[in-house]
Amino acid sequence: MADYIWLIPLFPAVGFLINGLFGAWMSKRAISWIACLAVFLSFLASLAVFLEFLKMPAEARIFETNIYTWIAAGELSIPLGFRLDALSLVMSLTVSGVAFLIHVYSIGYMEHDPGFRRFFVELNLFVFMMLTLVTGSNMLLMFVGWEGVGLSSYLLIGFWYEKDSASDAGKKAFIVNRIGDFGFLLGIFLLFLSLGAQGVWTLNFGEIQKNAHLLNGPLVTVITFLFFVGAMGKSAQIPLYVWLPDAMEGPTPVSSLIHAATMVTAGVYMIARMNFLYSMSPDTMMIVAIIGVLTAFYAATIGFAQYDIKKVLAYSTISQLGYMFVAVGVGAYSAGIFHLMTHAFFKGLLFLAAGSVMHAMSGELDLRKMGGLKNKIPITYWTFLIACLAIAGIPGFSGFFSKDEILWKAFSSTNGHLLIWALGALTAGMTAFYMFRLFFGIFHGECRAPEDVKKHIHESPNVMTYPLMILAFLALVGGYVGIPHVLGGSNLFDQFLAPVLGGTHHAVSASASSGFGLISSAWASSAEAVHESSLEMTLMVTSVIIALIGITIAYWLYIRDTKLPGKFTAAFPGLFKVVHNKYYVDEIYDFVFVRGILGLGNLLLKVVDIGIIEGIVNGAGTVTQWTGSQLRKLETGLVQQYALGIIIGAIIVVGYIVFTPIF
Repeated sequence: MADYIWLIPLFPAVGFLINGLFGAWMSKRAISWIACLAVFLSFLASLAVFLEFLKMPAEARIFETNIYTWIAAGELSIPLGFRLDALSLVMSLTVSGVAFLIHVYSIGYMEHDPGFRRFFVELNLFVFMMLTLVTGSNMLLMFVGWEGVGLSSYLLIGFWYEKDSASDAGKKAFIVNRIGDFGFLLGIFLLFLSLGAQGVWTLNFGEIQKNAHLLNGPLVTVITFLFFVGAMGKSAQIPLYVWLPDAMEGPTPVSSLIHAATMVTAGVYMIARMNFLYSMSPDTMMIVAIIGVLTAFYAATIGFAQYDIKKVLAYSTISQLGYMFVAVGVGAYSAGIFHLMTHAFFKGLLFLAAGSVMHAMSGELDLRKMGGLKNKIPITYWTFLIACLAIAGIPGFSGFFSKDEILWKAFSSTNGHLLIWALGALTAGMTAFYMFRLFFGIFHGECRAPEDVKKHIHESPNVMTYPLMILAFLALVGGYVGIPHVLGGSNLFDQFLAPVLGGTHHAVSASASSGFGLISSAWASSAEAVHESSLEMTLMVTSVIIALIGITIAYWLYIRDTKLPGKFTAAFPGLFKVVHNKYYVDEIYDFVFVRGILGLGNLLLKVVDIGIIEGIVNGAGTVTQWTGSQLRKLETGLVQQYALGIIIGAIIVVGYIVFTPIF
């Protein structure tokens, strides 16, 4: 099996090359078949490995193969190698499976676009890079995939480059990601040199894990924090999240694949892959958890006041990514990957369903111009509803199992804290509210679309609705692989990942218990007496109630009494304006960084370049020119003056020779 691991990323690369080199002479049908088949073959290869894994003992489920020595310089030897274990296999199945459905959906969505071939070429390139990222056996190959998905994202976000907004969004994503990638690259350098100082020159994941004990605590903290800087950029966490909402300028399938299901989860995967280093640094893990929960809460508040349906989903993505970082930050790595997988199902579905709504509404994105679409696009309606129930964490849907496990681990693990759990649970209620605000606004009430748009509202073709139905099925049942013990399950997902990520700690932490003491000492003493399973069930019920409250408020405001939202915004116009404008963070960044750097550049241009450097160069030229102009006066062309000069010079020389001995 190890000899064929490389086929998983290879198939999309072949599709990229065939369509890229020969697609200009091929029909759209042939292009789409090649692109879809390439990704489907990657999924089949991943599935074949998974079925083989199930027959093997857990400790034997690691395969690694080296194709050839890629870089050899002194002590450094980097092979072009691939690694498949439980973690990379879950990622490969998720990436290739969801990517295949999105490729199929794109056949209908992009059918009339003049850039049809270019779209599928770039989409195949992205899948190739993402699969390289998750299957690479060393950090350098991971970084190649890391940068490759950044490049693919830039191309796909700016796909409609004729629009300034699209090209600007692509550049913004590229630049912001480069900031994070700089930190990630520094972390790789520092890790390599630190291990090299101990005589271990390697970037292979297995070798790093085997020798991680050679690194001291403060050094590990610096390395893991630098890695997290890279994750903040790629996975859109505070303060490097600003690129993702603008990335909605790309075609909707791009939003679904890159900015919901795959690329933005690369940071979570990277931390899970390096879990053995992060577990050595509680300080970095706490930073990861705090940034994650703050990002989740902050992005959810912005989702309250957006009218662009894709922007609402974009901020929802940022918020859900925050949940994943909470999980890995408290040491619940498998819970973070579990939510990564379920999120790929329901958020990929939400974006594709939003694209179906746009297809029906002639490209309309404004929530205020929708409504009443329930009976006009029924398949989109029901699939959208399933996705909303899943992301809201309603029992029975996939999001319930993964989100609840994160909240439980945030409360109970040794790295968790009551405040992290409380903010996460509150964010869950906020998520339920703004998602059903979106759902009710699109499908219920009266249709607010212009009359010419109303006439053309229709359900999407089968090539678009079939992927919706498959993703809806996965969003419904995908969480049952991780049924927790408290509900009678054995959490098969956690068991599958345990050989790579280790087991998770279930005991109630001191910080969580002491957190109850902040509220009431009576609560703290009673919580200590309650059995762990009872406490987990209590917290589970609490989070569900909070989510139901969010849905109920959304129903009341946008179905029962639709005038209330307008009254609220009228009563608090300043607050609404600030949240609607995303707290003016983009404007602040533009003023401080964009204009600030441009201003600094202009200052350096005037003072250093023009004032000093050009001053010295031009000054030297001016002095030379003046000296020459003065010396030129000696050249008069009169023989008498030259003869006089010769005589005077001769007298001076003779006088010097004659009178020197005297002095």
